[in-house]
Amino acid sequence: MGMANTNKISAANARSHTRKNHMHSSSFSSPFHQGMVKNIGVMMLIGVIALVYKAIQPTPPIICGSPGGPPVSSPRIKLKDGRHLAYKEYGVPKEIAKHKIIFIHGFDSCKHDVIPISPAIFEELGIHLVSFDRAGYGESDPNPKRTEKSTAEDVEQLADQLQLGDKFYVIGFSMGGQITWTCLRYIPHRLAGAAILAPVANFWWHGFPPNVSDTAFNIQLTQDRWAVRVAHYAPWLTYWWNTQKWFPSSGVASNNLLVLSPHDWNVIKQISTKPHLHSHRKQVRQQGELESLHRDMMVGFGRWEFSPMDLENPFPNGEGSIHLWHGADDRMVPITFSRYIAENLPWIQYHEVSEGGHLFPLADGMGDAIVRSLFSRE
Repeated sequence: MGMANTNKISAANARSHTRKNHMHSSSFSSPFHQGMVKNIGVMMLIGVIALVYKAIQPTPPIICGSPGGPPVSSPRIKLKDGRHLAYKEYGVPKEIAKHKIIFIHGFDSCKHDVIPISPAIFEELGIHLVSFDRAGYGESDPNPKRTEKSTAEDVEQLADQLQLGDKFYVIGFSMGGQITWTCLRYIPHRLAGAAILAPVANFWWHGFPPNVSDTAFNIQLTQDRWAVRVAHYAPWLTYWWNTQKWFPSSGVASNNLLVLSPHDWNVIKQISTKPHLHSHRKQVRQQGELESLHRDMMVGFGRWEFSPMDLENPFPNGEGSIHLWHGADDRMVPITFSRYIAENLPWIQYHEVSEGGHLFPLADGMGDAIVRSLFSRE
């Protein structure tokens, strides 16, 4: 009997053949599955980017006077760009004043943080002083477009709207001292004189030799070196850097006590006995830290159009004077830059306070000495 010509496959071979076909049909090397893996990877990458973007986005400022925002309790002027600038007046009425001064406050401060000047000095010298909240601080509107030039322009507009006259004096402390350099650059024709107190330095200013910049930079706490690097090279990361909890952020912004000298501690003890000098602390950051502290860092350590070494004497005929003050033991703002400026710009009168820390202008009697120096040539 003849047999049919068939291909016989053993059970083992059948199982193997079936398994191979199944593996081939479900292999991730197929175009469909390759596309699926790629899509999942893209979706994961987008998710990570979205999380990072959300993390670095700053909290929007809470504008004073807006619905749900802090109330406006101080007089304010309206600037040309529509922003409001809050201010406070001290001393004798401006109508009878012999001298008008605009005070520029420092980092993490506001218009109430004026160097102490005794009532007797206000009366004796006939001083009318105006302090204002810099953009984003206290009750002044934020300025997302703030630059080193814009605050000097705010100072000029404040003087004009308050009718302080063609010439007025400027006193700036710490970050406000740094801004006083910009007044000398952009509005020198409006100044009768200036006092620059413990001014913050930008480590990337040109005109300073490496030993000056490097020495000042390396004196800082390690966390502050990183914070100013971020503000300079990646300003868009400044908010995130100073609000994340993974590693230390700016020591100054976080009130790290290591930046205080023994003299600073003595000054703080003096201030603690005068509650009216620090009862306003909640106002300083009330609109948010982005447009106050972090904008200060981005501008202060950003890319400037000029350096103090570019400045020229605004009083070549001796009709006014510029005074630079710094504490010899300032551990917050290294004295290195101030010493170099004083050595190379002889028209600046330099005052070094021995053993003084960063807060020396707030010590008893220093405010009187500083304002007297402004009028010493008169």
